[in-house]
Amino acid sequence: MNIIVSTHQGQLLNDEIDYIVCKNENGEFAILKNHIPTVSVIGKGYLKLVLGKQTVFVAVSNGILEFKDEKVTVIAQDAFIGRDKDNVNANLEKIIKDQLEQNRKAEVDFTTQEKDLAKNLKKAHLGDL
Repeated sequence: MNIIVSTHQGQLLNDEIDYIVCKNENGEFAILKNHIPTVSVIGKGYLKLVLGKQTVFVAVSNGILEFKDEKVTVIAQDAFIGRDKDNVNANLEKIIKDQLEQNRKAEVDFTTQEKDLAKNLKKAHLGDL
């Protein structure tokens, strides 16, 4: 079966696998060939992808998994791929932490800007008709 993993930055993975194990907040489940169509939310978890003796892990944050017609599609806010479960989870945590820090730095206090705008509009007498 085929798996595609995508984030807002683009497609991270498009490969063939034998089966997948998905770990989310509700526990773990596996999808094998000829599985019934499935949709699952992955708030924070990981995917274990197996092809023969090769195993790859994908840490996922805020994602949706869909299985239909022998194709697994995962769309996530963030994802990180690697060979070790602990490593991919740690790297994903770092990515999320860095993004939160960037968001905090970019955050603007609109209350102050609104007050300044109202004051400047009053000064310019734009409300007077």
